[in-house]
Amino acid sequence: MLKRSHRLLLFPLLASALAACDSANSPSSVYEYTTLGAYSADISIDGQYAVIGSQEEGGSLWDIKKNARLFDWNHRKGERSIIAESGFSPEAGFAVTANQQDLVLWHTLTGKPEWFWSSPGEILDLALSPQGDYALLGLGNHEAVYFDIKNGGVKRTLRHQGRVRGVDLSADALTALTGSDDYKTTVWNLQSGEQLQQITLDNIIDVVALTPKGDKAFSASNLDKAIIWDTKTGEVQQTLSGTDGFFPKRVSYVAARFSNSGEQLLTGTAAGLIQLWDSNTGKELNRWRAHKRDPYGPTSTSVYAVGFGSGEYFAIGSNGIMNILK
Repeated sequence: MLKRSHRLLLFPLLASALAACDSANSPSSVYEYTTLGAYSADISIDGQYAVIGSQEEGGSLWDIKKNARLFDWNHRKGERSIIAESGFSPEAGFAVTANQQDLVLWHTLTGKPEWFWSSPGEILDLALSPQGDYALLGLGNHEAVYFDIKNGGVKRTLRHQGRVRGVDLSADALTALTGSDDYKTTVWNLQSGEQLQQITLDNIIDVVALTPKGDKAFSASNLDKAIIWDTKTGEVQQTLSGTDGFFPKRVSYVAARFSNSGEQLLTGTAAGLIQLWDSNTGKELNRWRAHKRDPYGPTSTSVYAVGFGSGEYFAIGSNGIMNILK
């Protein structure tokens, strides 16, 4: 172990070396969506909307093209809610916001709430079905539940051996993907509740993503490997992490989204790196570094959400800043 004085001397040298080796591009433009920072964020599949759970202003819906705040979305009148998770339906007509225990379904066009519900467990992640009919909730009680968010009640319960930190749905909501603290990532048939495929990684699963067709999955474990795999066969097609050059590449991916075609994958890390991948070959096509409020500070911003636009890409950082990437 290095003595404290040596660690203090070595840190700037390591930081400088890493910065010199960082070939990431800067965002083409940035916009402040919160004044201090964010608890959570999500971007609609069409790249039209963003929902932010901010530290200072509570929840809100934004128009990305106009970079305009459309509605304040808080769970109680006169209060600023702590929005820990959020998501959009595939066609972006509905959005859901959640704290650890409660969730609200909203109309994106009017900003009005459809209904308010209490969850059967602590909400760690969520995904919304077409037309906002159901929400797949990853829970702290070792379950993922397919919840009828318009009428109430659990339609399907998917049991795990650990906390369910990551969930996603195919566009037709027939296939679900989960990732849990037992190091397992699982593909499910939502109609029957049957386990279709399962892969065990070497650490807690932080984030998962499905292609709209549900034929490919992305699963990433904490400070370990990230994989793209075939949901029909369970075969790992690409591994995105490993040893890279002089420094071991130990990455924590915390955000991921496939393109509509499934041919590309956009990821974001806890250290603020955004990467665009060819999902068929695993080749990195581009990389960007999320904007920091203090460019000279030692702390980077984590990437809370990524999304595809028309000829551009989006990423929202934990500092509440929207990054436009080209």
